[in-house]
Amino acid sequence: MLSRLLKEHQAKQNERKEQQERGRREAIAAATCLTEALVDHLNVGVAQAYVNQRKLDHEVKTLQVQASQFAKQTAQWINMVENFNQALKEIGDVENWARSIEMDMRTIATALEYVHKGPAQPTTS
Repeated sequence: MLSRLLKEHQAKQNERKEQQERGRREAIAAATCLTEALVDHLNVGVAQAYVNQRKLDHEVKTLQVQASQFAKQTAQWINMVENFNQALKEIGDVENWARSIEMDMRTIATALEYVHKGPAQPTTS
């Protein structure tokens, strides 16, 4: 009777050990699945952040190129406006010079007319 009880006890202990071993394996498998799922979830976020960072880097480079081109174009526009302003000043100078020449020529023409006509004849009354 004792030996049968001992055998039953040992059989139950072996069964419990097997159940514990199965539970331990299932817990390990579940923990592994959870860990993989968490890592995959984090990797998706990291991958998305990496893709976003690459897009931002590309956009920054594009913006730098465009800003450089804009600066060059602005410098050209400023140069063109300065040249135009200088040309306007020169036109103003030429116009002023032409007026001076015209006034001098009128003075000369008036003097020549006066000389050509001769002195005015006194009128007799």
